[in-house]
Amino acid sequence: MGFSADALIYTAPGEVQVNRVPLDPAGVLVRTRFSGISRGTERLIFNGLVPPGEYQRMRAPLQVGDFPFPVRYGYAAVGTVEAGPEDLLGRQVFCLHPHQTLFRADPGMLVPLPDDVPPERAILAANAETALNAIWDADVHPGCRCLIVGAGLLGWLIAALLSRRSDLSPRITDIRPETGVKADDFSVRFLKPDAVERQAYDVIFHTSASAGGLQTAIDAACFEGRVIELSWYGDRPVSVDLGGNFHANRVSIISSQVGSVARRRRASHRYRDRLEQAIAALSDPRLDALITEEVPFFDLPDALPRLLATDAPGIATRVVYP
Repeated sequence: MGFSADALIYTAPGEVQVNRVPLDPAGVLVRTRFSGISRGTERLIFNGLVPPGEYQRMRAPLQVGDFPFPVRYGYAAVGTVEAGPEDLLGRQVFCLHPHQTLFRADPGMLVPLPDDVPPERAILAANAETALNAIWDADVHPGCRCLIVGAGLLGWLIAALLSRRSDLSPRITDIRPETGVKADDFSVRFLKPDAVERQAYDVIFHTSASAGGLQTAIDAACFEGRVIELSWYGDRPVSVDLGGNFHANRVSIISSQVGSVARRRRASHRYRDRLEQAIAALSDPRLDALITEEVPFFDLPDALPRLLATDAPGIATRVVYP
């Protein structure tokens, strides 16, 4: 018996379609319940801005098609196993799969959700994995003075993870006022950019994807402070001042990218270990505040131009499947 599904396909700059596609005969069959939109990455793909030199490195694990178009892209699907190994039947699972109503995947690609992680919240798993990897890259010691520059999804997830530690008092800053997320709920302090103290922080996580944000991070670093750079700039050049505080205070800029397990954990953690830990961290009910909109799957072609606009409000969007 053959199966088919409805899939979201990026077809040209600014254009997406939902088309019927056949499914592979092999693999565990999963019916998607929810998926999450990764605004930064999918905005680049939607606009055809993935640099040719990054076509291979930007591929999602289960992407279909090649950049620039047409491609099925995404990596935040949550669904119910309908056919496969007995120990997975009926389970709610997370998978790094594009937006699609039904899909098949190798059992090793599926991570069953813990009982205390609702599937509606599990769409944050891929972003939480990026946040966890950044904290591992930062090697945050007890009592570290931590600042997060950029109060988007990734910034708030880093704040949430850091706030679980009683020895830390992280701060978060953004050029925008708080957008529906209360810093007090995450045990962090929200600062306007002009209130960020210079040369005061041991570790600064930068997520704003802007030169201004990166400069704020550099200027906030103390002697031998570390800036953990999580922003993806595509082929855009970034201009910052590498004199002044950067040079005099021996500031380090460290690239953190989820494609590799952080060096300090690489010997002991596989990719799946990291993803499982990130999913377990989603038991935190405070994270529901980061999902600020729901969109039905079949409405995506009309909704994505708004959702992926550079000035789009809100934080994370949950796609709901019929």
